[in-house]
Amino acid sequence: MLIKESKLRYEFHINYEELTSIKNFIQGAVYCWIKNRKDEIFAARDLFGGDNYDWNGTPLIALYNKHINQGKNENSAVDEAGKDVGWILKLVLYEDQRLFDTCDAGMARGYKWLPR
Repeated sequence: MLIKESKLRYEFHINYEELTSIKNFIQGAVYCWIKNRKDEIFAARDLFGGDNYDWNGTPLIALYNKHINQGKNENSAVDEAGKDVGWILKLVLYEDQRLFDTCDAGMARGYKWLPR
């Protein structure tokens, strides 16, 4: 649950099963982060960029493929899929029972778990 009101996006132009798999995958990554780095702010790029850039074999690849199928080039598809992941991460945190604060993480939306 986000403690601050925030704009949410619900339509990602992928099917329900793909979105459900992506949301479950993202929630697992978030829970892993907050278990191991509970006092640190995180953004989508921390969970799914850098060393985790290759999405092959993960549910996230559906977002990249969607943009490729829309005719975007590889760089544009990567950029747009990354934005989609950020929006879905926000939705996952909004729907979660745990509390999360939101802040600016430098060109990205950051989040921090607030233990009760």
